[in-house]
Amino acid sequence: MRAVVLALTVALVVPEFTPGKTYVYNYEALLLGGLPHEGLARAGIKVNSKVHLSAVTENTFLMKLMDPLIYEYAGIGPKDPFVPATKLTSALAAQLQIPIKFEYANGVVGKVFAPAGVSPTVLNLHRGILNILQLNLKKTQNIYELQEAGAQGVCRTHYVISEDPKANHITVTKSKDLSHCQERIMKDVGLAYTERCAECTERIKSLIETATYNYIMKPASAGVLITEATVEEVHQFSPFNEIHGAAQMEAKQTLAFVEIEKTLVVPIKADYLARGSLQYEFATEILQTPIHLMKISDAPAQIIEVLKHLVANNVAMVHEDAPLKFVQLIQLLRVSTLENIEAIWAQFKDKPAYRRWLLDALPSVGTPVIIKFIKEKFLAGELTLPEFIQALVVALQMVTADLDTIQLTASLAMHEKIAKMPALREVVMLGYGSMIARHCVAVPTCSAELLRPIHEIAAEATSKNDIREITLALKVLGNAGHPASLKPIMKLLPGLRTAASSLPLRVQVDAILALRNIAKKEPKLVQPVALQLVLDRALHPEVRMVACIVLFESKPSVALVSSLAGALKTETNMHVVSFAYSHIKSLTRITAPDMAAVAGAANVAIKLMSRKLDRLSFRFSRALQLDYYHTPLMIGAAGSAYMINDAATILPRAVVAKARAYLAGAAADVLEIGVRTEGIQEALLKSPAADESVDRITKIKRTLRALANWKDLPNDQPLASVYIKFLGQEVAFVKIDKTIIEEAIPIVTGPKPRELLKAALKALQEGIAWQYAKPLLAAEVRRILPTAVGVPMELSLYTAAVAAASVNVKATITPPLPEEIETMTLEQLKKTDVQLQAEARPSIALQTFAVMGVNTALIQAAVMARGKIRTIAPVKVAARADILKGNYKVEALPVEVPEHIATLSFETLAVVRNIEEPTAERTVPLVPELAVQNSQTHSDYLSSENQDEVPVRAPAPFDKTLCLAVPYIEIKGCVELHSHNAAFIRNDPLYYIIGQHSARATVARAEGPAVERLELEVQVGPRAAERLLKQISLIDEETPEGKAFLLKLKEILETEDKNRPECHVVTTGNNFYLAPHGASKKVSSGSSASSFERIQKQAKFLGNAVPPVFAVIARAVRVDHKLLGYQLAAYFDKPTARVQIVVSSIAENDNLKICVDGALLSKHKVTAKLAWGPECQQYAVTAKAEAGVLGEFPAARLELEWERLPITVTTYAKKMSKHIYMAAFQAGFRLERVMNSEKEIELTLALPNQRSLNVIFRIPEMTLSRMGIHLPYAIPINPDGSLSIQIDEDILSWIQRHIKEE
Repeated sequence: MRAVVLALTVALVVPEFTPGKTYVYNYEALLLGGLPHEGLARAGIKVNSKVHLSAVTENTFLMKLMDPLIYEYAGIGPKDPFVPATKLTSALAAQLQIPIKFEYANGVVGKVFAPAGVSPTVLNLHRGILNILQLNLKKTQNIYELQEAGAQGVCRTHYVISEDPKANHITVTKSKDLSHCQERIMKDVGLAYTERCAECTERIKSLIETATYNYIMKPASAGVLITEATVEEVHQFSPFNEIHGAAQMEAKQTLAFVEIEKTLVVPIKADYLARGSLQYEFATEILQTPIHLMKISDAPAQIIEVLKHLVANNVAMVHEDAPLKFVQLIQLLRVSTLENIEAIWAQFKDKPAYRRWLLDALPSVGTPVIIKFIKEKFLAGELTLPEFIQALVVALQMVTADLDTIQLTASLAMHEKIAKMPALREVVMLGYGSMIARHCVAVPTCSAELLRPIHEIAAEATSKNDIREITLALKVLGNAGHPASLKPIMKLLPGLRTAASSLPLRVQVDAILALRNIAKKEPKLVQPVALQLVLDRALHPEVRMVACIVLFESKPSVALVSSLAGALKTETNMHVVSFAYSHIKSLTRITAPDMAAVAGAANVAIKLMSRKLDRLSFRFSRALQLDYYHTPLMIGAAGSAYMINDAATILPRAVVAKARAYLAGAAADVLEIGVRTEGIQEALLKSPAADESVDRITKIKRTLRALANWKDLPNDQPLASVYIKFLGQEVAFVKIDKTIIEEAIPIVTGPKPRELLKAALKALQEGIAWQYAKPLLAAEVRRILPTAVGVPMELSLYTAAVAAASVNVKATITPPLPEEIETMTLEQLKKTDVQLQAEARPSIALQTFAVMGVNTALIQAAVMARGKIRTIAPVKVAARADILKGNYKVEALPVEVPEHIATLSFETLAVVRNIEEPTAERTVPLVPELAVQNSQTHSDYLSSENQDEVPVRAPAPFDKTLCLAVPYIEIKGCVELHSHNAAFIRNDPLYYIIGQHSARATVARAEGPAVERLELEVQVGPRAAERLLKQISLIDEETPEGKAFLLKLKEILETEDKNRPECHVVTTGNNFYLAPHGASKKVSSGSSASSFERIQKQAKFLGNAVPPVFAVIARAVRVDHKLLGYQLAAYFDKPTARVQIVVSSIAENDNLKICVDGALLSKHKVTAKLAWGPECQQYAVTAKAEAGVLGEFPAARLELEWERLPITVTTYAKKMSKHIYMAAFQAGFRLERVMNSEKEIELTLALPNQRSLNVIFRIPEMTLSRMGIHLPYAIPINPDGSLSIQIDEDILSWIQRHIKEE
């Protein structure tokens, strides 16, 4: 019976507004952003008003706001109140109180009408109220679900209708899942090239949006009366997993019935224009950056003011706020007309500094006006070619991709001036394809007609066999990635019953690569085509391998991957087999969520393939994919590398490397670089180098000879090509052919370089003073979403940077250079003394803003993370090169440094500002340092149950100063650290980040005598000994002084040994013999040591017999003239083939030395000893390397022996040795626990044949070995250990002749 009564009640649920009456409601809308914890700051707005509703006709109504009030908030709840925005309310009062008209029937809002004087922003506030009235009530159901239209789009909505007979009212609960919408109203900026990683957000969400509507209705004569309606909407975002904390944007609305009046709402005397429907209308917030609010009254004048500020304050060094000012300049240019921009350009185009700032800012503006401006100025000859290319490349990627801009770009590509410059036309055409791709992201139903001109170009070029034009068309289609291009591309694919087989190989490869972006949208269309190409054995191996790349990027199913694996069992081309197998195997290790299904398919397929393929060498083609994905933080990175080899040559045919990134549920192919050597390969295939019967060394020689004869190549055959993709879009490609080389050689060897050198040297002698500043808008990523209130919220990330440098350089050349530099001889150059003085002050300022909150042209209320970095690194140097005397000196001179050479700060704030009071901005730190904090949530705070909880006080900020004084040069560096976060609330990453963090680095003079300069001097030749500041000698152990010194050192070392841990090692007799070529195996390995010791005994110190070959002195010159620094002397004794290097301190009474002593004992043996400490007697390590025969195999051995090592070295070595076991096991080594020599490490390598390697590695506690390691390339070595390389005399003579010609 109850169900029947409820059904009858439901049948009457239709909201009613009776004609002739005015329904009065109290309305309050609240929008707050921040973290949902009491004690943390939040920012928001509130609107209070009375709402009057009157019926005009049966289905047409008027709504008027009475006494509207706007409040703003930036504070800490619950103590901080909302503050009335009096001036803003007054400015908008007239507009807010204009009645609007709307259609309303059966609870559904239809068209909305308003006079032209009502701005979109104000009308959206009205839509927020109308959105409450939107009720799709069914007469036969009380629980149901549908896709309902609302202010935010058409979204999944769940209804629950119930009645309360006692209270005589009906309750309707409506919940919306804003994450599942059939049509979502939003605007994305800077996200067109990103891919939504659906798999990344299946279990973990970064953005959650939901809304709940509660209605209380009372029965009326013809339906029901809405007596109260409340709305709660939450937008929750975190760059990490939301369970680790998230920022929230919370919207609340209350509409409460007050009374019914007889005074009707009267429309104003103006035309009521159709202004759309209930759906939100985007206004000027798209042009409004959320990081500042500017009242733009005279855009040209404000642009000039900002421009002058940037030019004036970024000369010597960059201004701290230059990045923010640069963003302001961009915002002002966005609201400027073409006429305004042209007037500013005319005023400043002849002023280089202003011109550079304008040309750097204009491309980032992103409005169609800029493309038109750049086009007109280039065609008028006011832009140089480099300026035009730089501006156009950025502008084409930043501009709004609408139909008008696409047509403008198309007309630019077809212009005759552009067409005469092939490289420039390529840039425009590639940008045209990218623009279509971005347009189709914004408009998924984009027309294929946009690509018709490119399809026609491809068809015409194919009929004319114009290879260059076909290639360009394919790359444009690849950037666009439209499924309608599949058929035109397939006509150029080989093996698909087309004439494409007659096209060059590079065109076939480009055609396959053009499918990659199409595969991201329609993988089912591309996968059969790619698989067919991979399996077609009649095709060139490179074509098949490129098709394999496309196949796996399209994320094939397990059936497709298994089909490929099965077909490879009978494949005869080892390059294809190696490439596909390595690709499948690398995919088995992929952890990125969007590739999880492919990784599973690869794990199935790899079991169907032979494990013998693991042993294929690296000379075969290979693919490699590595990635890392951290699920809790929703962040990851992946890298792919593809190497396509050819059996005929030593050079790979193609090498491709790609980097991919994952963040907050999105993925993007950040960068890709590809190199192809197609022309070189085809030329080599026609040369004797392609002969498969010859060995690899012969192939190398023939390849070098073929490359030397590049002039014999055809003009239309490119030697190599390089392409670069950024965010999945090809932005540039270069083909190197014979023509380019022929044009480049005269440029490099002709008179122009000499003229440039002459001009540069003349300018250096006169002195160069140069200032330069370069700004960059590195990131602008935005998502704008309407809220239930009718006010837009925004998630955005901005990064801007400005680099500046001032450089002063002057050179003095003695004797002066001749007027004709090319006549200068080598002897004249040797007699030249060059002195150079340079001072530079490079500096960089970078600012990053992450914003979540309200962003309109009238008011902004948001939580913001703001990061700043500023570095200044002044340097002043003097250099001198006296070539005749062999003396070269560089001096670092004192320079004035700022108080802080580097500052880094990061803070999170709650900010509110309005356009009527731009200077009254209120900013509150998100985590107040002295505030009393409470760990309860905002929803807990709203209830009264938790009011008695004991508050938690935030811990004191972390402050620390770390200083380090550099000895000798008396410089002290300090880093001041400050940190205060919200980790006391939750131990999660987000709460560690929010707060205030800063670091400042200072460099100052330490206590002690001042340093005049730092010197680094090199003296080569017989005068080296004269430049040494302190005589170098080594103590003789046989003299009384030497014996006394050694006795004292022994006492010091014994004291040190007491602190060492005891270690008992039993040495086994596992030594082996490595015989030299043709010698008996009985020759001991210790013979090399004895020979070296004998040479050392003959002359302890070579400096007593021979002068140094060269000397290096590094020192600090102080005002007290005290010697501080180090000097190095190198000696060479030719009869004994011995080299000795001694590094010693030049300070008085400092006998610390580092000695390196080495000798070539024979053609197969070399020994060196490194000793350091007082008189090089404290620590020592000896290294021995020899080559010979081990058993029957050629081998090499390296031994390291030590007498003493510092405690720190031995401690860390023991820690590392604990990880050797697992690392060696994973690498396939066999381990044997043997106590080898306590102070020796030995590595032995033997070659059983040219393609395998045996390894034996002995360390004190174990022996590691691995036999038969397969080598990717054959080692050209004979069984007796000699190398089987013969120098080709023709090639050698060609190299010598080429050097002489130069």
